[in-house]
Amino acid sequence: MTRTSVARYAAFTACTAIWGSTFLVIRIGNESVPPLWAAALRLALATVILGLIARATGQRLPRGAAFRAAFWYGFLVFGVNFPLLYWGEKTVPSGITAILYATIPLSTALFARALDLERLDALKLGGALIALAGTGAIFYGELESPIGAIPLIAIVVGTLSASLGGVLLKRGPTQSAVVSNAVGAAVGAIVCFALSLLFREPHSIPRTTDEWFPVLYLTLAGSVGAFVLYAWLLKHWSATRASYISVIVPIVAVALGALVRDEHLTRSSFIGSALIMAGVISAFQSDQ
Repeated sequence: MTRTSVARYAAFTACTAIWGSTFLVIRIGNESVPPLWAAALRLALATVILGLIARATGQRLPRGAAFRAAFWYGFLVFGVNFPLLYWGEKTVPSGITAILYATIPLSTALFARALDLERLDALKLGGALIALAGTGAIFYGELESPIGAIPLIAIVVGTLSASLGGVLLKRGPTQSAVVSNAVGAAVGAIVCFALSLLFREPHSIPRTTDEWFPVLYLTLAGSVGAFVLYAWLLKHWSATRASYISVIVPIVAVALGALVRDEHLTRSSFIGSALIMAGVISAFQSDQ
């Protein structure tokens, strides 16, 4: 295995571990900070940090087609997906949210094919469908109490937006992962703040450790760490293959939800996890 291959799998693993924990941290943070305001704070801090990193390393803002790709990536992933995700997790448990996000590889493959970016072969489609069956099994096992349809729909729409954003970034010119995420975070912060104003959320600055920890963790580990790694991975792997991070994440998220929040695990959860792994392995074969 080459050094580049090792770096790709290391980035894949790191993104999986970080995003597996972020669903839980978002839900915890929603208990002390309004969701849209929390998302805006996270993205504003990420913009500053990523901007400083870009400046220190001599990286310039993208222009032309590269800027448009970064803008739409930021608008869809951070400006649409984040508000829907944060708001949805006010009601939907973190494990179920992560499970819904495991459908991203299927929608990513379809968007990539629609934009003539990747071919849609039987292994990719079959792997995505197997993974989707796994998420359905986990969903069935976890959904023991009624959850409103609107929060679930919001999260599903968020997954579609995130899929399209990743594909549009992949379709654009090659650019720095730091710069593209700095632009994306700035766009997302503006949208989230505008929505927070629209819904008249309180905008007090967090003061306690309980209030600041989710914001800082999600900023540093999520927006600065995982999203930069993911943007880098998109330039070195196919969009569909990179998106399979979202298939493994539910396994991490459901386990953390059980340990930290006592979210009940059922036999269906374990069956679903096995199906998800089978789907990942199947889909990966098409990119070998």
